[in-house]
Amino acid sequence: MRILIDECLPRELADELVGHEVGTVQEAGWAGISNGELLEKVSRSFEVFLTIDKRIESEQKVPEDVALVTVVAHSNRIQDLRPLLPELLRVISETPPGKSARVGRMTSR
Repeated sequence: MRILIDECLPRELADELVGHEVGTVQEAGWAGISNGELLEKVSRSFEVFLTIDKRIESEQKVPEDVALVTVVAHSNRIQDLRPLLPELLRVISETPPGKSARVGRMTSR
């Protein structure tokens, strides 16, 4: 699956998504553009958009050909994201285009 990782997630996450073709917003040259424009660009090139920005779900319409997966974690550090990888990989494969899903949950420290 072709996955694009939002700029608010660490680039190292791409290496953890084994079995998928993964790019980052920075690599695509799309850093700093608005969420609406970003989702339009994603729909032309990727099947999954992975973010930690919970506002996107409520503020933007998910393109019909893209699955939006939002990670909910204590932080965007790779150490906080690694424990979510099994669930994240499952959700990436199960979320149909045009839909959104969340992975993880906030925990207090």
